[in-house]
Amino acid sequence: MSQISVNDISSLDGNSGPVISGITTVSSTGYMMIPAGPTEYRGGRGRGVFAGGYTPGVFPFAGTRQNTIDYITIETLGNSSDFGDLTIARTISADAASSTRGLFAGGTLDTSPATQTNTIDYITISSTGNAFDFGDLLTTKGRSSGCSNNTRGVFMGGYLQSPTFTGYTGIEFVTISSLGNSSKFGDLFTGRYGASSCASPTRGIFAGGGESNPTFTGYNIIDFITISTLGNAQDFGDLLLPGGKRLLSGCSNSIRGLFAGGIESPLGSGANNNVIEYITIASTGDSIDFGDLTQARRFLQATANRTRGVFGGGYTPTPTAQGLNTIDYVNIMSTGNAQDFGDLTRLMNAGSALSDAHGGLG
Repeated sequence: MSQISVNDISSLDGNSGPVISGITTVSSTGYMMIPAGPTEYRGGRGRGVFAGGYTPGVFPFAGTRQNTIDYITIETLGNSSDFGDLTIARTISADAASSTRGLFAGGTLDTSPATQTNTIDYITISSTGNAFDFGDLLTTKGRSSGCSNNTRGVFMGGYLQSPTFTGYTGIEFVTISSLGNSSKFGDLFTGRYGASSCASPTRGIFAGGGESNPTFTGYNIIDFITISTLGNAQDFGDLLLPGGKRLLSGCSNSIRGLFAGGIESPLGSGANNNVIEYITIASTGDSIDFGDLTQARRFLQATANRTRGVFGGGYTPTPTAQGLNTIDYVNIMSTGNAQDFGDLTRLMNAGSALSDAHGGLG
């Protein structure tokens, strides 16, 4: 056996090292770690996933709920690609994700009259394929919101099947790496549906939302929780609009949370909103204006990596009520208006979105 003891080896042009063949051992005061295990379980690849929703047709009075899942690479620009299918077609399922696994929880089924589900699906984000059954929520509900760190997924609010559009105060959680039903976490300040959410590794944030019984009411409330504990939400601050808005969407890196779009109160005369606002997650206080979406809309979906927030799909009632396939993006740590990212594979509104590189993962 020959022995080579050198500090540096390079080719003659200095651009590469030698090729060593045969059985080779290395003795060094440093170390190198080789990636191990299936590629799809290594995580952290910066993939955004959009799932479910209405398409095509006029929402909320027509159209079909979908089981389609799309994906994008957040750091690039371009159109989405097909990922697979949910276990059941539905709109607005709450979402949560670790660096490897994404969850879609609850939602409204494509039935007449519409009914809610407590189903939780999961996918392996860096692969493609259909979702699998994870377990069930404690409560059957629609239009709830979710956030997560790398360990725990948290699902809040929503509306109950009966009486219809009654806001739910409950917060539930699961351990993302396992399978099983959700457990009780605590309660929100007030029951509401159609809120936006985001997270750092420590905190979960829930902003806005609405209540439809006995009147259509919007909220500008921002609540926060500590994800690793159990307990009721606490007051963080308020959104920009005093009357609040619902059916908006949120995303974040580990420092800053963004909330975009939605519908202003009241429902009958409320306008679609194009405003993006932001908070610093580790502090408390009211949101601040960030910029504008490329188009005012409600029922949009949002997700992020460490630098970029993306907003996909949505619904606008004028000039012709329809779902959208638009994807916008912003640089989270700057301020300014959104720019065009590309298009979804379909017209989509009232779905959900997640990523394997969002703010809750650090």
